[in-house]
Amino acid sequence: MERMLSIVGLGGSTARVSMSLAALKLALEGAKSAGAETQLLDIRELDLPMYDPDTREPTEAATRLIESCYAADGMLWASPMYQGTISGAFKNALDWLHVLGDRDPPYLSDKVIGLVSASGGTHGLQAIITMEFAARSLRGWTVPYVVPVAAASRVFGAEGRVRDHSVGRQLQTLGEETVRVAEKFALDATAHRGAECERAAERVALSG
Repeated sequence: MERMLSIVGLGGSTARVSMSLAALKLALEGAKSAGAETQLLDIRELDLPMYDPDTREPTEAATRLIESCYAADGMLWASPMYQGTISGAFKNALDWLHVLGDRDPPYLSDKVIGLVSASGGTHGLQAIITMEFAARSLRGWTVPYVVPVAAASRVFGAEGRVRDHSVGRQLQTLGEETVRVAEKFALDATAHRGAECERAAERVALSG
């Protein structure tokens, strides 16, 4: 690759100490160790207003979210699991990405997305499944390797420090995998553009 890939992490919760945010930071560490530039979009810090489809101008926070996600080569999403699904705050952040429908390409077309959930119970796969459907609707591609963190309060301490280092390694692996797959997409896109340029040059030569 001629440039560093950009991986944006979106997630966390409105809690002061967020286990899903702690998980996301570890995944981003994995992405950084794999050679990517990383950016964290913390749900709590963004403090997004509720998405309103009649809103003409996004707020400063919403604009930061929208433009960062659109510019990224890949993403890491992390949500707590509330009532068997993603949190309302995380869903609201995804709703703001609806604004990207008018872009070319639209939404998150061909962006690679790694998925993480943090559950207080024994499983968190439902939140992963919900995020997978959302990624598909936004025309993104999810990494097959996912990390649903069960019993998150046991995995992370009171201040969000990881206790279970095997889970920590899984999260870092997800970040690495997201970079690996995003590189393949980037190389394929480069090769496709090169082939299009060659065909265009051939057409010009034949017409001349």
